[in-house]
Amino acid sequence: MSKHSRRRGAQAPGGLDAVYGVHAVRALIERGEMPRELWVQDGDASERLAELVALARDGNVKVVTQPRDTLDRLAQGAVHQGVVAFCPPLAFEPEASLWHRLQGWSAEAAPLLLVLDGITDVHNFGACLRSADAAGAHGVVVPKDRAAPLNATVRKVACGAAESVPVYRVTNLARALARMKEMGVWVTGTAGEAEAELYDADFTGATALVMGAEGKGMRRLTREACDGLVKLPMAGQVASLNVSVATGICLFEAVRQRGAGQR
Repeated sequence: MSKHSRRRGAQAPGGLDAVYGVHAVRALIERGEMPRELWVQDGDASERLAELVALARDGNVKVVTQPRDTLDRLAQGAVHQGVVAFCPPLAFEPEASLWHRLQGWSAEAAPLLLVLDGITDVHNFGACLRSADAAGAHGVVVPKDRAAPLNATVRKVACGAAESVPVYRVTNLARALARMKEMGVWVTGTAGEAEAELYDADFTGATALVMGAEGKGMRRLTREACDGLVKLPMAGQVASLNVSVATGICLFEAVRQRGAGQR
């Protein structure tokens, strides 16, 4: 791979977000969402990443080789795997887009939405997005307040899911859940004190699955807006699971119930 001039600094080009790691960068390129610029670690790493670089160049992406310490300083502890892409910042989908989509629903499978109430940790948020994508969820809904940003760390943890799953930001979550119910979506919340277990719930119809923050759980108004509450059956000494782990379990119960042909 031919050498390009190296940047001395370790700052992202103005106005762009950094996306770290082979899987996240490859997911961008394979979806045709070409980054504005790609930094690749020189030396052995550049040979290992030659195929990815070729895909980027085919898309007219500017490729710049950099020493490892430059990428390390830029990533600030994140595992970059020798490659960083610079892309326009992600934006939340507006609330109006959610209602428009539900009103004009035409997919064979019933809507499956993941609702995150009070998930402010970017690593948990990214992991939840990754699970939502893997389970075929049609979107993620977050409140305007008490929600993690769609930043570079989220994109890294999500491994491409932050770009593939629409994330709708609503002004008032309790009101949004009430409107979903009016549109025929059954809202199921998760709570450790619920009487029903996850496997008692019916996720085959239009479903919104609500996950609350670790420790605090759902806010009171969010809980009151749910049609029903379920809990995970916990057989050991641990009282609860990480919210991203619990999210994956709940979403894949919906996948199991719906069957492979209903995603």
